[in-house]
Amino acid sequence: MKEETVYSDVTVVGGGLAGVCAAVAAARLGSKVALINNRGVLGGNSSSEVRVWVCGATAHGTNRYARETGIMGELFLENQYQNPDGNPYLWDLVVLELVKAEPNIQLFLHTDVHEAEADGPEDDRLIKSVTGWMMGSERKIRFESPIYLDCTGDGLVGFLAGAKYRIGREARHEHDEEWAPEIADDITLGSTLLFYTKDAGHPVRFVPPSFAKDITKTLIPIKRVIRSGDSGCHYWWIEWGGELDTVHANEQIRDELWSVIYGIWDYIKNSGEFEAESMTLEWVGSLPGKREYRRFVGDYVLNQNDIIAQTPFEDRIAFGGWSIDLHPPQGMYAAESGSKHMHADGIYHIPYRSLYSANVRNMLFAGRNVSASHVAFGTTRVMATCAVMGEAAGTAAALCVRGSLTPRQLYAERLEELQQTLLKQDASIIGLPIADGFDIAQQATMTASSHFRHIAAVQTSGTEYALVNDVGMLLPVDGGLESLELLVDVMQDTELYVEVWDTGRMENYVPASKQLEARVALSKGKKKWASLELGWLPELPQNAFLVILQNEEVKLHSVQQTIPGVLSFERKAAPNASKDLEDHDEGQPVIEWSMKHMAGRLFSFKAKAETRAYAPAKAVDSIVRPYGGPHLWMSEELMELGEQWLRLDWERDQRITELRLTWNADVNEDLINLHHHRTPFEVLPDMVKAYRIEAMVAGQWVVVASERNNRRRLNVLRLEQELSTKALRVVITETHGSSFAQLVRVSAYS
Repeated sequence: MKEETVYSDVTVVGGGLAGVCAAVAAARLGSKVALINNRGVLGGNSSSEVRVWVCGATAHGTNRYARETGIMGELFLENQYQNPDGNPYLWDLVVLELVKAEPNIQLFLHTDVHEAEADGPEDDRLIKSVTGWMMGSERKIRFESPIYLDCTGDGLVGFLAGAKYRIGREARHEHDEEWAPEIADDITLGSTLLFYTKDAGHPVRFVPPSFAKDITKTLIPIKRVIRSGDSGCHYWWIEWGGELDTVHANEQIRDELWSVIYGIWDYIKNSGEFEAESMTLEWVGSLPGKREYRRFVGDYVLNQNDIIAQTPFEDRIAFGGWSIDLHPPQGMYAAESGSKHMHADGIYHIPYRSLYSANVRNMLFAGRNVSASHVAFGTTRVMATCAVMGEAAGTAAALCVRGSLTPRQLYAERLEELQQTLLKQDASIIGLPIADGFDIAQQATMTASSHFRHIAAVQTSGTEYALVNDVGMLLPVDGGLESLELLVDVMQDTELYVEVWDTGRMENYVPASKQLEARVALSKGKKKWASLELGWLPELPQNAFLVILQNEEVKLHSVQQTIPGVLSFERKAAPNASKDLEDHDEGQPVIEWSMKHMAGRLFSFKAKAETRAYAPAKAVDSIVRPYGGPHLWMSEELMELGEQWLRLDWERDQRITELRLTWNADVNEDLINLHHHRTPFEVLPDMVKAYRIEAMVAGQWVVVASERNNRRRLNVLRLEQELSTKALRVVITETHGSSFAQLVRVSAYS
């Protein structure tokens, strides 16, 4: 047996998406990182070993402009480019390549950490080392560092170190949570195994193993959805073990899940109720995907009320948006729905205080083991949300090492530095303004070749849309909304009613408070412009949610078109999945107003008012995600007419060594790592593909940097030589499909 010691700045235990993003974040800030995983592949439950979809704040398209940015965003975009068909093994490669690209990371696969050395009193523990066994190599490795991150999911490192934790459901009185039980218990969410099927192209018989369960003797065929063509996460409901200890009963749970999978396949193949003669099993999982076990206690315990109220924590470092999604303890054998869902009106915020231990002074954590109640954990547990918490925890770890601070001291003394560092890296924080005193672009005067001034969708060819239910339109209002024109067909003389609502919170995209209403008399006729006087002049730039009330005598026209910040909605037009699978309250606004059938489409309209929502100055404002508006510069002239540019001018020469460009990657588009749906393009069309940076030198424009095949949202350009100039231009020569040049943010540093 070989024994060795590895010294690093940060030790990350757990190679799921939380651990991967934590390690990469710390490494990019200069920390030497040891990333340890007990499996041979990275990605945790998303890997080819388990194959769970990476879900996050978009909630499969329920929330608007909610896709994660930062490191998780990089993974989504790169997977979309390399792996649009959702091959699980190619996803493994995308995650592995992200880690291997960082020279500051030492990766230890097949290494099971099962020892932790910690000392100190119960309320002030200190981890001195963790030790793991590398299977196949017979290496016993001791890891020492000032800071440790427990991203194990089950919370093993913190448990061994004596960290405070909870298992099971808190009593209702602890956090005054509506969905908590009256009395605390040990119930958790169960574990799941998945399987894949394929059509072999010829008859295939299936002989069930002796342990296959006869599912006709259970509630499964009656209460769950079984189809011969489904596979993978369509069977997320094959869940069990919530009434057991999901760690210590792991093998028992696996065997029960196997018996049901083979029983379901026997039912599909041999019951005669399905067309499955040529279908065969392609893959069956052997590693249960755990949902829940230990949850550590931090300085703050996130709870149900924080999620629903969308509490804007002063120490917010990430966001989520999946519903509070809880499952019955009996899992697949339950008589009730497989899951019940409670939605906030949009994304919610996650505080930094929920990412470090209340009693282990040098331990942070990220993933499903963060400091949250069982009910709140029902949303924080999904993997893209775990990943963005991982980026925040890894960033905090690097800053702690740099400043010789504990995670709690970082909160008390350098919280702003943590948040601003995350924002500079394009991390997933919403509504927190950038306050970067080193960014000299903030001092520049901004001009452009053109900018989008008049919001309209007036293509000549469209599709008739019967107004049998209310519909909605979201418009960014920056400068007032005088009137609205809608292209309509009118079957009989009638009146059309429109209401203008605000969205309440800048991060929300549902109607909150009605501001005014308008109506217009319409006479019978085809393709008429109905003009409604609105006159809405809000004090602050924000989104308007326009409700066009149902009228069966009127047809609108919808066109295939997208405009950043402009959306179309249908009311109660997207029914939920089977009630036996999912229980949603359809009165919740984000469920009531759906874009499911309007993706990439707008109602034909003209907004009468010149808007500042896409002005050049938006590329240097303090917000880098949609928030009460799109927050980007967009050209009005079409790319087909030639190059478009954004220009920065200063009164005196500036010394520049680094530029950062944040492009529009359309965070409204719901991307997925595996097979929930296929997105039809390799790179999002709004993304800029080719550009060059020009500087004014001796009265001439000189090219100082260029890119011909960009597919990243954040570009960091470090110039080979310091540049001295009074003017810069970002010249956009090609997009990945959009007719307009778009730039979210430009920053410049000396």
